[in-house]
Order: sequence, then structure tokens, then C-alpha cells
Amino acid sequence: MSRTAIIAGQGALAPAVAAQLDDPVIAALEGFAPPLPHETFRLERLVPFFDWLSAQGVDRVTFAGAVRRPRLDPEAFDPRTASLVPRILAAMQSGDDAALREVIALFEEAGFSVAGTADICPDLVPEAGLLVGEPTAADIADTDRAAAVVEGLGSLDLGQGAVVVQGLCMAVETLPGTDAMLDFVATHRDMRPRPNGPRGVFWKAPKPDQDRRVDMPTIGPDTVDRAVRAGLAGIAWQAGGVILLDRESSVERARDAGVFLWAR
Repeated sequence: MSRTAIIAGQGALAPAVAAQLDDPVIAALEGFAPPLPHETFRLERLVPFFDWLSAQGVDRVTFAGAVRRPRLDPEAFDPRTASLVPRILAAMQSGDDAALREVIALFEEAGFSVAGTADICPDLVPEAGLLVGEPTAADIADTDRAAAVVEGLGSLDLGQGAVVVQGLCMAVETLPGTDAMLDFVATHRDMRPRPNGPRGVFWKAPKPDQDRRVDMPTIGPDTVDRAVRAGLAGIAWQAGGVILLDRESSVERARDAGVFLWAR
């Protein structure tokens, strides 16, 4: 028996991935429950969790959904996981990319292969093209600028998104995430240099050296709604590098609001 385990987080991605698999095992880090039935595990008991996965016939894992760094309880470590404490603590204190690389390494050393969402659900990762709408020359220029900003942030292991309006960077994605960034832009939309000028673009892309098997950037209908409330002209992202959840609804909402969606 060969099974895939979904290490699930919050949001709609884990259910979307589960729908593409036969008999997946679904597990979630304590405190970050996904919206579907699952088993719960703790980092302090990671090795027993590996044993449990093996007992379920799991030989492949995939990560799907949002989590934050949990607080660790030193007294909760079992003896075998305790030997991994230096690596776990170092990962927790590192940037996102370094932490995720260490997580992948731990699973691989335990004998599991690690698959990305694009491997399991390629239809969720749009290739190049306009899905709806048409960016203007000013929108394209704002997209170019936002892409350069995100690429620069990547070297610092920061966020995966930025909003550029009329050539000026209005916001970048940091620890609070995409929703917080777009809500900030909505609150400060009156700061546009020319109120009746180009409305701006939200750009999303993986970090330059990111392992795309985990934490691939994700957008969906809620992202479209927030971009609309922020008064933006559209959303653009790196083709083949961003997950689009519920494409039909995302495109419909964008069309109704008159904003473009562009895998660039």
C-alpha cells in the first residue's frame, strides 16, 4: 500500500489537494486545523508522528495550507525527537525559506518523498496568459516594478508580494501576509499620487531560491475581493509559480469587478 499524506494547514488549499488524491492521510500541526477531518500532531513529538505515518502506509507527503511558527514546549519532547531539538530550534529561528528547507530535510531523512502542489494538482498552477481583463501600458509598467521589488525582497527572505501604484511601491507582504497587505492598501488608497491615474497592481511570486514543494504562493477569490476593495486594476503573478484556488470563481469575481488576472 502506498499513500500520500497531506500535512494540512488552514485555508482552502488542503481540501483542493485532497480532492485530487485517493485515500490520502490528512494531518495538521496542532493549532492550525484545516477545514476537513484530520489527525493532529506536534513538533515536539515529530519522530512518533513519522512512525504513525509509516504505519498508515504513507511514503509521500505534501504540504498544503497556512501555518505559523508554533510555540514549543520543552517538556513535551519525547526522547527520540529531543535529539532533533538543535535542528528544530535553528529552523524556527531562521527565515521562512531556511525553516522550510529543514522541514523538508527531516521528512526526507525519515524516508518520505516530498511532492509539491504543482506535482499533484497541476491545474491549480496557471501557465502564462491572461485569464480575464487586459492590463494597460501603465499596469504593465507597475507589474514590472512590483516584480522587481519582490525579487529584491527574496534575497532577504521576506514576503512574496507587493503592490505598486503609478510606479511607487505602496506595500510589501511581510509576516502578517497577503490579506493584511491588501487591507493596508485599501485603507490608504487615497495616497495615490494622481487620484484619477492608474490604479495599481498586486504582484505575487515565489522567492528566487524558494523550494516550491512547500509554501508556494497562493491566491483565490478572497484575494480578488481584497484587491477590488483596495482599488487596484488587477493581479499579476509569476506563471507556473503561484497556486490559483477556485479559478472559475476567481475569474468571475474579477470580470464582474473589471480587474485583470494575469499569469505573467
